[in-house]
Amino acid sequence: MAKKKVSARSKKVDSLSSTELYKLAKKREQEEMKKMLEANKEKLKALREKRRAIVAAHRKELTKIEREISRLSGKSTPRKKGKSRGGSITDAVVEIIGKSGKISTTDLKAALKKKGIVAGNLSQTLAYLKRQGRVTSPSRAIYSLKK
Repeated sequence: MAKKKVSARSKKVDSLSSTELYKLAKKREQEEMKKMLEANKEKLKALREKRRAIVAAHRKELTKIEREISRLSGKSTPRKKGKSRGGSITDAVVEIIGKSGKISTTDLKAALKKKGIVAGNLSQTLAYLKRQGRVTSPSRAIYSLKK
């Protein structure tokens, strides 16, 4: 006669051994953990979507406020990096130095300001042009095009 294998689920709790009860409890604990993780994933997804929507609305409101501030103060808003209009600062510096021959940094800043270019990083731009060999500095704070 063949013995039937009886699973822990088909037995009554009272008739289970301690090992079978432990295995059953562990299995149930894992199932509950899995369900909880699934529920947490859904909650996280919903919260992330909600956060994205709030951040987008916040950015939109900040942009409106910044425009109003700049309109009232008469100052233009700073442009985003990488989006230059009409060429780069480097090209403008080379052009101004080329027209004047020799020019000091203060005169160069003034000429850039007349063109509407903010030269907050002029020293870095001039150092870059010197490394490229396009500009020389015959004396301190005086620049000319390399011949």
